Amino acid sequence: MASAEAVGGYAAGCQFNGQALPGTGVGFHVIRASRERFYGQPVLIDYLQTLGKKVERAKLPPMLVADIAMQRGGPFNFGHRSHQTGLDADIWLRTPPKPASTSQLEQVPEIDMVNHKLYILNSHFQDQQRQLIALAAQDERVSRIFVHPLIKQAMCHTYGDAPWLNRLRPWYGHSGHFHVRLQCPKADIHCVPQAPVPAGTGCDRELHSWLKDKTGALSGGGSRTPYRPALPPRCQSWVPGY
Repeated sequence: MASAEAVGGYAAGCQFNGQALPGTGVGFHVIRASRERFYGQPVLIDYLQTLGKKVERAKLPPMLVADIAMQRGGPFNFGHRSHQTGLDADIWLRTPPKPASTSQLEQVPEIDMVNHKLYILNSHFQDQQRQLIALAAQDERVSRIFVHPLIKQAMCHTYGDAPWLNRLRPWYGHSGHFHVRLQCPKADIHCVPQAPVPAGTGCDRELHSWLKDKTGALSGGGSRTPYRPALPPRCQSWVPGY
């Protein structure tokens, strides 16, 4: 079997030999599986399954894993611009539906954790959401995790100067879920990394600049217009439509 590989950048790339995340496992469920966006590089699949086990040991509700990548990667027909190399995954902050049946997991709605009118976290954001994000951020394979600025602020207040807080990056459109991005695997020489996160916790001046801008809102699923980036040559004959 050929080895797995992430090629190109997170927003302009593809993946070879991506693995499917099982629909249900220890501490997690995949939602909206009909989209077939549950393929990732082995390092990401291992990360999610390992995180699921940590979630269960912490006695938290199973996490809901949303978009990862398509089997060959590349851009989605709608939604995100990233998630192209099998190294990104969205994890919802809401608890699973009951029962967590296939039909329920297909239709489950996202729940916003922010009251955008008052610009405060609402009652849906509780300690279990804080714990889930903290567990996700402590893995050394994580490059960054995108969260709403108010969620970043809450994590700073709760966890003080924890060294992993700098991996939590404020970004609008992430008030109902968080977006995990792993580092390029060292063996993947054609994977284009993102710049390292700045030193420090990111809880000071940088965060305050985001909090002053109160225009961010819950993403409604991203743009419905197809995103067509210029892909690396190796991807152009691999990704359908290129």
